[in-house]
Amino acid sequence: MPKKAKTVYVCQQCGYQAPRWVGQCPDCSEWNTLVEQVKESRRATGGPDLGFLHSKPQRLPDVKVDNYHRLRVPVEEFNRVLGGGIVPGSLVLIGGAPGIGKSTLLLQISALMADAFGPVLYVSAEESAQQLKMRAERLGIQSANLYLLSETNLEAVLQESQELKPKALVVDSIQTVLLEELASAAGSISQVRECASRLQQVAKRQGVPVFIVGHVTKSGAIAGPRVLEHIVDVVLYLEGDPFHAFRLLRSVKNRFGSTNEVGVFAMEQGGLVEVLNPSEAFLAEHSDTFAGSAIAVTMEGTRPLLVEIQALTSTTSFSQPRRTGNGVDMNRLHLMIAVLSKRLGLELANQDVFVNVVGGLKITEPAADLGLAVAIASSYHDRPISAELAIMGEVGLSGELRSISQAERRLSEAAKLGYRRCLVPHALLKRVELPDGMELIGARNIGEALHAALPA
Repeated sequence: MPKKAKTVYVCQQCGYQAPRWVGQCPDCSEWNTLVEQVKESRRATGGPDLGFLHSKPQRLPDVKVDNYHRLRVPVEEFNRVLGGGIVPGSLVLIGGAPGIGKSTLLLQISALMADAFGPVLYVSAEESAQQLKMRAERLGIQSANLYLLSETNLEAVLQESQELKPKALVVDSIQTVLLEELASAAGSISQVRECASRLQQVAKRQGVPVFIVGHVTKSGAIAGPRVLEHIVDVVLYLEGDPFHAFRLLRSVKNRFGSTNEVGVFAMEQGGLVEVLNPSEAFLAEHSDTFAGSAIAVTMEGTRPLLVEIQALTSTTSFSQPRRTGNGVDMNRLHLMIAVLSKRLGLELANQDVFVNVVGGLKITEPAADLGLAVAIASSYHDRPISAELAIMGEVGLSGELRSISQAERRLSEAAKLGYRRCLVPHALLKRVELPDGMELIGARNIGEALHAALPA
């Protein structure tokens, strides 16, 4: 009589295993994430022989790094996010919403790397080679060193990689490849963990940079985040509104550089094109002829950005006024509305408030508080803000304005784009060096700021 297979229930978010099904995972508290799977049993072979040798310990002064330099592709926004270029032997995970442009970006980067450094293997477990060819033709890619492989078996992928010896390996996506030695289906927590670990081994032993695409959950996190994000070296998110052209490549984990860097791209007919001057692009259609529009100076990583914040207040026709924010943190929006109502007496309790950040950008930095508050007040009083005024500052609960970091870099960026005046917290007046032609307007609280920003 055949032996009955043992099954366990595995959480698809955190990997917690339970002997029976429960509605809520006891570990990560997510609901309906436990899926029944056959208990894994590894083969004695432990996978294919990839010809790896065990590493030997080395003294720190004896480690050679002469030829271990970063690979720079001719896309500066991509190099910026990675910390200056691609590190050989790194495992990079790129996540994002469906249709945001992950495969398009990686196919373009793969072609550039193939032209610059040598053969690159692009593996797709979701599309055939003919479909990839059609995508490449649409993007104008004709690289002879770019090899396409449509395969779901990771062992076969690694075997082809060992024979080709590419300069880079791309796997699209990690949730669709599998190891046949595991009994679970592709995309399960055990398959994702084991496939990522096998790719990490290839990257470290062969010194080949490996890029993997990760699907995201409904909440926007990469599927199996606690498994994947701990294994890989770099985690990048491609963000953006599908109805806007701009895409932001954001680093949330980087063992070889800063995690605060952001690369800006624009989705065009020929694929993703880097935006070297994002502030100018975000303000291309700015107009000073209507109330409720403010220019805020924010920071994305080490890069200052000038963005337009639009606000609209309208008398509500419901018992509860609406608060809608696109591109801003809703908690910050509620806080600014409360400060304006309590400290300045603006009657916003009967007003619907709508806020939008132009270009699909998402702002989470507190330094944009003052710009958000001034935009709301401008719409409420129906008074436009001067076209030459940039705004930056953090607003406290009592209405006071607090200092912000990297003020000089923000002011320099505003001056480059032609802004001659900047509304800042009063504490910054004696601490910063002004660019040529820039005038600072200091304010101690939100009342003084509105008096300076809105003409009587």
